[in-house]
Amino acid sequence: MDEQVPAGARLGSPRSGEAGSGGGQEAAAILESARASVDPELRRALDSLPGSIRRIALYHFGWEHADGTPAAGNPGKAIRPALVLAAVRALGGEHETAVRAAAAVELIHNFTLLHDDVMDRDTTRRHRPTAWTVFGDADAILAGDALQALAQRLLAEDPHPASSAAAARLASCVVELCEGQHADTAMEKRGPHEVTLDECLAMAEAKTGALLGCACAVGALYAGAGDEDVEALDAFGRSAGLAFQLIDDVIGIWGDPSRTGKAAGADLVVRKKSLPVVAALASGTAAAAELAELYGAPYREGGLERTVLAVERAGGRDWAQAQAGDWMARAVQELSRAVPEPEAAGGLLALAEFVTRRSN
Repeated sequence: MDEQVPAGARLGSPRSGEAGSGGGQEAAAILESARASVDPELRRALDSLPGSIRRIALYHFGWEHADGTPAAGNPGKAIRPALVLAAVRALGGEHETAVRAAAAVELIHNFTLLHDDVMDRDTTRRHRPTAWTVFGDADAILAGDALQALAQRLLAEDPHPASSAAAARLASCVVELCEGQHADTAMEKRGPHEVTLDECLAMAEAKTGALLGCACAVGALYAGAGDEDVEALDAFGRSAGLAFQLIDDVIGIWGDPSRTGKAAGADLVVRKKSLPVVAALASGTAAAAELAELYGAPYREGGLERTVLAVERAGGRDWAQAQAGDWMARAVQELSRAVPEPEAAGGLLALAEFVTRRSN
Protein backbone atom coordinates (compact mmCIF):
# COMPACT_ATOMS: atom_id res chain seq x y z
CA MET A 1 0.00 0.00 0.00
CA ASP A 2 1.06 3.61 -0.57
CA GLU A 3 2.91 5.00 2.41
CA GLN A 4 2.09 8.62 1.67
CA VAL A 5 -0.44 9.98 4.13
CA PRO A 6 -3.20 11.80 2.25
CA ALA A 7 -3.56 15.37 3.46
CA GLY A 8 -6.74 15.90 5.41
CA ALA A 9 -7.94 12.31 4.87
CA ARG A 10 -11.01 11.50 6.95
CA LEU A 11 -13.24 8.53 7.43
CA GLY A 12 -16.36 9.09 5.37
CA SER A 13 -18.61 7.53 7.99
CA PRO A 14 -19.25 8.44 11.63
CA ARG A 15 -16.26 8.50 13.94
CA SER A 16 -15.59 5.64 16.29
CA GLY A 17 -18.44 5.19 18.72
CA GLU A 18 -20.98 7.10 16.60
CA ALA A 19 -22.63 4.21 14.77
CA GLY A 20 -26.34 4.37 14.25
CA SER A 21 -28.39 3.12 17.17
CA GLY A 22 -30.11 0.41 15.12
CA GLY A 23 -26.89 -1.29 14.04
CA GLY A 24 -25.37 -0.83 17.46
CA GLN A 25 -28.38 -2.42 19.12
CA GLU A 26 -28.24 -5.39 16.76
CA ALA A 27 -24.55 -5.93 17.46
CA ALA A 28 -25.13 -5.61 21.21
CA ALA A 29 -27.85 -8.26 21.04
CA ILE A 30 -25.61 -10.60 19.02
CA LEU A 31 -22.75 -10.16 21.49
CA GLU A 32 -25.02 -10.71 24.48
CA SER A 33 -26.41 -13.88 22.92
CA ALA A 34 -22.91 -15.16 22.14
CA ARG A 35 -21.75 -14.45 25.68
CA ALA A 36 -24.77 -16.32 27.09
CA SER A 37 -24.06 -19.33 24.83
CA VAL A 38 -20.30 -19.48 25.25
CA ASP A 39 -19.75 -18.54 28.91
CA PRO A 40 -21.05 -21.87 30.33
CA GLU A 41 -18.67 -23.75 28.00
CA LEU A 42 -15.80 -21.48 29.03
CA ARG A 43 -16.54 -21.95 32.72
CA ARG A 44 -16.62 -25.73 32.32
CA ALA A 45 -13.27 -25.59 30.56
CA LEU A 46 -11.70 -23.34 33.20
CA ASP A 47 -13.08 -25.47 36.01
CA SER A 48 -11.09 -28.41 34.62
CA LEU A 49 -7.80 -26.61 35.27
CA PRO A 50 -5.63 -27.33 38.33
CA GLY A 51 -6.56 -25.07 41.25
CA SER A 52 -3.62 -22.66 41.11
CA ILE A 53 -3.90 -22.11 37.35
CA ARG A 54 -7.71 -22.00 37.51
CA ARG A 55 -7.56 -19.14 40.00
CA ILE A 56 -5.44 -17.02 37.66
CA ALA A 57 -7.64 -17.79 34.66
CA LEU A 58 -10.85 -17.01 36.52
CA TYR A 59 -9.34 -13.74 37.73
CA HIS A 60 -8.32 -12.83 34.18
CA PHE A 61 -11.86 -13.50 32.91
CA GLY A 62 -13.26 -11.33 35.70
CA TRP A 63 -15.15 -14.14 37.41
CA GLU A 64 -13.06 -14.14 40.60
CA HIS A 65 -11.20 -11.58 42.67
CA ALA A 66 -7.50 -12.06 43.33
CA ASP A 67 -8.31 -13.79 46.62
CA GLY A 68 -10.48 -16.36 44.85
CA THR A 69 -13.84 -14.99 45.93
CA PRO A 70 -16.56 -14.70 43.24
CA ALA A 71 -16.71 -11.52 41.18
CA ALA A 72 -19.24 -10.17 38.70
CA GLY A 73 -16.50 -8.96 36.41
CA ASN A 74 -16.20 -8.21 32.71
CA PRO A 75 -14.96 -11.18 30.64
CA GLY A 76 -14.81 -9.09 27.46
CA LYS A 77 -17.15 -8.31 24.59
CA ALA A 78 -17.12 -11.82 23.05
CA ILE A 79 -16.49 -10.44 19.56
CA ARG A 80 -14.60 -13.49 18.30
CA PRO A 81 -17.02 -16.18 19.51
CA ALA A 82 -19.86 -14.02 18.20
CA LEU A 83 -18.20 -14.03 14.77
CA VAL A 84 -17.98 -17.84 14.85
CA LEU A 85 -21.69 -18.20 15.63
CA ALA A 86 -22.76 -15.44 13.22
CA ALA A 87 -20.76 -17.06 10.40
CA VAL A 88 -22.50 -20.39 11.02
CA ARG A 89 -25.89 -18.69 10.80
CA ALA A 90 -24.95 -16.67 7.70
CA LEU A 91 -24.13 -19.87 5.82
CA GLY A 92 -27.26 -21.69 6.91
CA GLY A 93 -25.82 -23.82 9.72
CA GLU A 94 -27.07 -24.43 13.26
CA HIS A 95 -25.12 -22.14 15.56
CA GLU A 96 -25.73 -24.40 18.57
CA THR A 97 -23.37 -26.97 17.04
CA ALA A 98 -20.48 -24.49 17.07
CA VAL A 99 -20.59 -23.29 20.69
CA ARG A 100 -17.61 -25.41 21.68
CA ALA A 101 -15.61 -24.10 18.72
CA ALA A 102 -16.59 -20.52 19.60
CA ALA A 103 -15.36 -21.11 23.16
CA ALA A 104 -12.07 -22.46 21.78
CA VAL A 105 -11.54 -19.28 19.76
CA GLU A 106 -12.26 -17.16 22.85
CA LEU A 107 -9.75 -19.18 24.88
CA ILE A 108 -7.08 -18.52 22.24
CA HIS A 109 -7.88 -14.80 22.34
CA ASN A 110 -7.45 -14.72 26.11
CA PHE A 111 -4.24 -16.73 25.91
CA THR A 112 -2.84 -13.95 23.73
CA LEU A 113 -4.07 -11.25 26.11
CA LEU A 114 -2.35 -12.85 29.11
CA HIS A 115 0.93 -13.11 27.20
CA ASP A 116 0.66 -9.69 25.54
CA ASP A 117 0.11 -7.98 28.89
CA VAL A 118 3.32 -9.52 30.21
CA MET A 119 5.35 -8.57 27.14
CA ASP A 120 3.89 -5.06 26.84
CA ARG A 121 3.96 -4.52 30.65
CA ASP A 122 0.34 -3.33 30.54
CA THR A 123 -0.91 -2.86 34.08
CA THR A 124 -4.68 -2.67 33.52
CA ARG A 125 -7.20 -4.59 31.44
CA ARG A 126 -10.98 -4.43 31.64
CA HIS A 127 -10.76 -1.86 34.45
CA ARG A 128 -8.68 -4.03 36.81
CA PRO A 129 -5.01 -4.91 37.33
CA THR A 130 -3.63 -7.34 34.75
CA ALA A 131 -2.93 -10.91 35.85
CA TRP A 132 0.86 -10.57 35.78
CA THR A 133 0.74 -7.58 38.15
CA VAL A 134 -1.26 -9.67 40.64
CA PHE A 135 0.24 -13.16 40.27
CA GLY A 136 3.61 -12.49 38.62
CA ASP A 137 4.97 -12.99 35.11
CA ALA A 138 5.51 -16.74 35.30
CA ASP A 139 2.02 -17.54 36.59
CA ALA A 140 0.34 -15.31 33.99
CA ILE A 141 2.34 -16.96 31.18
CA LEU A 142 1.51 -20.44 32.45
CA ALA A 143 -2.18 -19.57 32.69
CA GLY A 144 -2.05 -18.38 29.08
CA ASP A 145 -0.38 -21.64 28.03
CA ALA A 146 -3.13 -23.58 29.77
CA LEU A 147 -5.84 -21.64 27.93
CA GLN A 148 -4.24 -22.49 24.59
CA ALA A 149 -4.15 -26.17 25.52
CA LEU A 150 -7.79 -26.03 26.64
CA ALA A 151 -8.80 -24.57 23.28
CA GLN A 152 -7.22 -27.44 21.41
CA ARG A 153 -8.73 -29.98 23.79
CA LEU A 154 -12.22 -28.56 23.26
CA LEU A 155 -11.88 -29.10 19.53
CA ALA A 156 -10.20 -32.51 19.90
CA GLU A 157 -13.14 -33.72 22.00
CA ASP A 158 -15.81 -32.16 19.77
CA PRO A 159 -17.66 -34.84 17.74
CA HIS A 160 -18.62 -32.34 15.03
CA PRO A 161 -17.19 -33.43 11.64
CA ALA A 162 -15.54 -30.04 11.15
CA SER A 163 -13.66 -30.08 14.46
CA SER A 164 -10.43 -31.52 13.05
CA ALA A 165 -10.20 -28.93 10.27
CA ALA A 166 -11.07 -26.20 12.77
CA ALA A 167 -8.33 -27.39 15.15
CA ALA A 168 -5.74 -27.33 12.36
CA ARG A 169 -6.84 -23.86 11.29
CA LEU A 170 -6.72 -22.55 14.86
CA ALA A 171 -3.24 -24.01 15.39
CA SER A 172 -1.99 -22.29 12.23
CA CYS A 173 -3.60 -19.08 13.45
CA VAL A 174 -1.68 -19.27 16.75
CA VAL A 175 1.60 -19.51 14.83
CA GLU A 176 0.59 -16.43 12.83
CA LEU A 177 -0.38 -14.60 16.02
CA CYS A 178 3.06 -15.34 17.45
CA GLU A 179 4.65 -14.04 14.25
CA GLY A 180 2.66 -10.82 14.53
CA GLN A 181 3.53 -10.31 18.17
CA HIS A 182 7.20 -10.97 17.46
CA ALA A 183 7.16 -8.38 14.68
CA ASP A 184 5.41 -5.89 16.97
CA THR A 185 7.99 -6.21 19.73
CA ALA A 186 10.89 -6.17 17.25
CA MET A 187 9.65 -2.91 15.77
CA GLU A 188 9.97 -1.21 19.15
CA LYS A 189 13.76 -1.61 18.93
CA ARG A 190 13.99 0.02 15.50
CA GLY A 191 14.37 3.72 14.75
CA PRO A 192 11.41 6.00 13.94
CA HIS A 193 12.01 5.88 10.16
CA GLU A 194 13.02 2.21 9.99
CA VAL A 195 9.45 0.81 10.01
CA THR A 196 7.29 1.11 6.90
CA LEU A 197 3.51 1.23 6.73
CA ASP A 198 3.48 -1.99 4.71
CA GLU A 199 5.40 -3.75 7.49
CA CYS A 200 3.09 -2.30 10.11
CA LEU A 201 -0.05 -3.38 8.25
CA ALA A 202 1.36 -6.90 7.78
CA MET A 203 2.08 -7.06 11.51
CA ALA A 204 -1.46 -5.90 12.32
CA GLU A 205 -2.98 -8.51 10.01
CA ALA A 206 -0.99 -11.28 11.70
CA LYS A 207 -1.53 -10.02 15.23
CA THR A 208 -5.22 -9.03 15.01
CA GLY A 209 -6.73 -9.86 11.64
CA ALA A 210 -5.66 -13.50 11.72
CA LEU A 211 -7.81 -14.45 14.70
CA LEU A 212 -10.89 -12.58 13.48
CA GLY A 213 -10.47 -14.26 10.12
CA CYS A 214 -10.00 -17.63 11.79
CA ALA A 215 -13.17 -17.11 13.86
CA CYS A 216 -15.21 -16.49 10.71
CA ALA A 217 -13.57 -19.39 8.87
CA VAL A 218 -14.25 -21.78 11.76
CA GLY A 219 -17.90 -20.75 11.66
CA ALA A 220 -17.95 -21.45 7.92
CA LEU A 221 -16.41 -24.89 8.50
CA TYR A 222 -19.05 -25.72 11.10
CA ALA A 223 -21.74 -24.68 8.61
CA GLY A 224 -20.37 -27.21 6.12
CA ALA A 225 -19.19 -24.55 3.66
CA GLY A 226 -16.88 -25.25 0.74
CA ASP A 227 -13.29 -24.08 0.48
CA GLU A 228 -14.09 -20.88 -1.44
CA ASP A 229 -16.66 -19.72 1.10
CA VAL A 230 -14.34 -20.59 4.00
CA GLU A 231 -11.57 -18.49 2.47
CA ALA A 232 -13.96 -15.62 1.71
CA LEU A 233 -15.08 -15.58 5.36
CA ASP A 234 -11.46 -15.65 6.47
CA ALA A 235 -10.69 -12.68 4.19
CA PHE A 236 -13.74 -10.85 5.55
CA GLY A 237 -12.57 -11.32 9.12
CA ARG A 238 -9.00 -10.31 8.31
CA SER A 239 -10.13 -7.09 6.63
CA ALA A 240 -12.46 -6.29 9.51
CA GLY A 241 -9.57 -7.12 11.84
CA LEU A 242 -7.33 -4.54 10.21
CA ALA A 243 -10.10 -1.96 10.57
CA PHE A 244 -10.43 -3.08 14.20
CA GLN A 245 -6.69 -2.63 14.83
CA LEU A 246 -6.66 0.81 13.24
CA ILE A 247 -9.48 1.97 15.52
CA ASP A 248 -7.88 0.20 18.49
CA ASP A 249 -4.66 2.13 17.88
CA VAL A 250 -6.62 5.39 17.71
CA ILE A 251 -8.35 4.55 20.99
CA GLY A 252 -5.00 3.62 22.54
CA ILE A 253 -3.79 7.18 21.96
CA TRP A 254 -6.95 9.29 22.24
CA GLY A 255 -9.38 7.03 24.14
CA ASP A 256 -10.90 7.80 27.52
CA PRO A 257 -9.30 5.51 30.16
CA SER A 258 -12.55 5.49 32.14
CA ARG A 259 -14.18 3.77 29.15
CA THR A 260 -11.29 1.69 27.82
CA GLY A 261 -9.99 0.34 31.13
CA LYS A 262 -6.40 1.05 30.00
CA ALA A 263 -4.10 4.04 30.39
CA ALA A 264 -4.22 6.40 27.41
CA GLY A 265 -0.96 6.87 25.53
CA ALA A 266 0.78 3.84 27.04
CA ASP A 267 1.98 2.73 23.60
CA LEU A 268 3.52 6.14 22.98
CA VAL A 269 5.42 5.98 26.27
CA VAL A 270 7.13 2.70 25.22
CA ARG A 271 7.62 4.03 21.67
CA LYS A 272 5.46 1.35 20.05
CA LYS A 273 5.15 1.67 16.27
CA SER A 274 1.36 1.67 16.09
CA LEU A 275 -0.37 2.37 12.78
CA PRO A 276 -1.23 6.05 13.45
CA VAL A 277 2.35 6.69 14.59
CA VAL A 278 3.97 5.07 11.54
CA ALA A 279 1.55 6.92 9.23
CA ALA A 280 2.38 10.19 10.98
CA LEU A 281 6.11 9.54 10.66
CA ALA A 282 5.66 8.91 6.92
CA SER A 283 3.75 12.15 6.30
CA GLY A 284 6.80 14.32 5.51
CA THR A 285 5.42 17.16 7.65
CA ALA A 286 7.08 19.33 10.26
CA ALA A 287 5.05 17.49 12.87
CA ALA A 288 6.51 14.20 11.55
CA ALA A 289 10.02 15.54 12.12
CA GLU A 290 9.07 16.52 15.67
CA LEU A 291 7.57 13.09 16.27
CA ALA A 292 10.69 11.37 14.93
CA GLU A 293 12.81 13.40 17.34
CA LEU A 294 10.55 12.44 20.23
CA TYR A 295 10.46 8.76 19.24
CA GLY A 296 14.22 8.68 18.77
CA ALA A 297 14.79 9.32 22.48
CA PRO A 298 13.53 7.58 25.64
CA TYR A 299 10.28 8.88 27.06
CA ARG A 300 10.62 11.78 29.47
CA GLU A 301 8.08 12.65 32.13
CA GLY A 302 5.59 15.19 30.85
CA GLY A 303 6.26 14.48 27.17
CA LEU A 304 3.10 12.47 26.46
CA GLU A 305 0.88 15.41 25.51
CA ARG A 306 3.49 16.74 23.09
CA THR A 307 3.79 13.30 21.45
CA VAL A 308 0.02 12.92 21.11
CA LEU A 309 -0.26 16.34 19.47
CA ALA A 310 2.59 15.54 17.06
CA VAL A 311 0.88 12.33 15.91
CA GLU A 312 -2.38 14.20 15.34
CA ARG A 313 -0.81 17.19 13.58
CA ALA A 314 1.10 14.84 11.27
CA GLY A 315 -2.18 13.27 10.18
CA GLY A 316 -1.90 9.94 12.00
CA ARG A 317 -5.38 10.04 13.49
CA ASP A 318 -7.16 11.08 10.29
CA TRP A 319 -5.21 8.51 8.24
CA ALA A 320 -6.08 5.68 10.61
CA GLN A 321 -9.78 6.56 10.59
CA ALA A 322 -9.83 6.80 6.80
CA GLN A 323 -8.03 3.50 6.47
CA ALA A 324 -10.47 1.84 8.86
CA GLY A 325 -13.26 2.84 6.49
CA ASP A 326 -11.36 1.46 3.50
CA TRP A 327 -10.67 -1.88 5.17
CA MET A 328 -14.28 -2.14 6.26
CA ALA A 329 -15.36 -1.67 2.62
CA ARG A 330 -13.01 -4.50 1.64
CA ALA A 331 -14.50 -6.67 4.35
CA VAL A 332 -17.99 -6.12 2.95
CA GLN A 333 -16.78 -7.07 -0.55
CA GLU A 334 -15.22 -10.30 0.73
CA LEU A 335 -18.35 -11.22 2.66
CA SER A 336 -20.56 -10.73 -0.40
CA ARG A 337 -18.57 -13.46 -2.20
CA ALA A 338 -19.81 -16.09 0.25
CA VAL A 339 -23.04 -14.53 1.51
CA PRO A 340 -24.58 -12.39 -1.24
CA GLU A 341 -27.95 -12.03 0.51
CA PRO A 342 -27.86 -8.93 2.77
CA GLU A 343 -30.34 -10.41 5.22
CA ALA A 344 -28.19 -13.52 5.80
CA ALA A 345 -25.05 -11.40 6.13
CA GLY A 346 -26.64 -8.96 8.57
CA GLY A 347 -25.20 -10.40 11.77
CA LEU A 348 -21.62 -10.44 10.48
CA LEU A 349 -21.98 -6.93 9.08
CA ALA A 350 -23.37 -5.63 12.37
CA LEU A 351 -20.40 -7.07 14.26
CA ALA A 352 -17.92 -5.64 11.76
CA GLU A 353 -19.54 -2.21 12.03
CA PHE A 354 -19.45 -2.48 15.81
CA VAL A 355 -15.70 -3.16 16.03
CA THR A 356 -14.83 -0.35 13.62
CA ARG A 357 -17.06 2.32 15.16
CA ARG A 358 -16.46 1.66 18.82
CA SER A 359 -14.99 4.07 21.35
CA ASN A 360 -13.60 1.58 23.90
